Amino acid sequence: MAKVTLKNVNKIFQGMAPVKKSWLEFWKTGQKKVDVHVVKDLSLQVEDGEFLVLVGPSGCGKSTTLRMVAGLEDLTDGDIYIGDRLVNDVSPKDRDIAMVFQNYALYPHMNVYENMAFGLKLRRFPRPEIEKRVQDAAALLGIEELLHRKPKELSGGQRQRVAMGRAIVREPKVFLMDEPLSNLDAKLRVQMRAELQKLHLRLGITTIYVTHDQTEAMTLGQRIVVMKDGIIQQADTPLKVYENPVNRYVAGFIGSPAMNFVNVRISMQNKVIKLTSGGFEVTIPPEKASRLAPYANQEVIFGIRPEDIYDRMFAQDETPGNTAKALVEVAETMGSEVYLHLKSGEDTMIARVDSHTQAKVGEEIEVVFDLKKMHLFEKESEKAILSAEQ
Repeated sequence: MAKVTLKNVNKIFQGMAPVKKSWLEFWKTGQKKVDVHVVKDLSLQVEDGEFLVLVGPSGCGKSTTLRMVAGLEDLTDGDIYIGDRLVNDVSPKDRDIAMVFQNYALYPHMNVYENMAFGLKLRRFPRPEIEKRVQDAAALLGIEELLHRKPKELSGGQRQRVAMGRAIVREPKVFLMDEPLSNLDAKLRVQMRAELQKLHLRLGITTIYVTHDQTEAMTLGQRIVVMKDGIIQQADTPLKVYENPVNRYVAGFIGSPAMNFVNVRISMQNKVIKLTSGGFEVTIPPEKASRLAPYANQEVIFGIRPEDIYDRMFAQDETPGNTAKALVEVAETMGSEVYLHLKSGEDTMIARVDSHTQAKVGEEIEVVFDLKKMHLFEKESEKAILSAEQ
């Protein structure tokens, strides 16, 4: 096992782009070279034995970062260390890492045993050692009975276990996983998430996991790194990122359904601070009000998660000034809960309420905000002013 350190890592892809917008002008004038800065001055340390998740939308640079750690992409600038060893110019096969890909990358003409053993054979491991490692990994993953099957005879979940087994037999210092569950159906993804957690607890190998799925990130990562446009927005434990996002982007990306955002104005009357939007007005709890005095008479962004908005019939913490009336536009029944799509004035919100709610589409209801868990963000910079922890 080993820690992984990235210091001021940059990746710039060079491509071609039309000089003009129209195709006619493009053919006349040709192309020009453009630089696409995919990863920007990224610094990060993954601790020995840690399960770290890189999460963000497509194009944010997370997979490129993983591929640079693996040696599959060259760095434009910066340094990458595995343990105390600088690996910038070390080939992938000599970095003592094992990578699990999104598409499994199994050899179709080989059976499961041969797929798992292939890398060890290339490294000229003795046959008894290969046999032991493959059998141990198969037992760990519960695929002993599949060793003589070809990949085409396996389900998606079984193929993913084989890909994991091929990585495990390497006994590497670092596991690198690039969206390994994205090809599985929803139920199987939940099952495989649990299997990955158990596997990491047993093996304790440093793992960097890439996903665009914030649910995977929250459930798997000991620490998650939220990325946007090649820049780390926040790196912390899942709970810290959820409760104390550093900006609106992180707040909106982490959590499902996403956090509600409403433009409001902060007003102060007789030392009472209120938030006023086009559709509602709420009073800030005294314990939070002192932090907002510098923002009096300014417009800010009010953030509240769907689970912190209650149908008044089921609210247990109603206080003066934390209610609002809203029209129910859509009701999504999820079984144990209902997602209400609400409109208050021009403001729209989603509330995650009790499944026994009597709210009906087209009718107005009264909702209660849990203002102890609200968030506020600056309107221009979108940096956090106030979070649920503060």
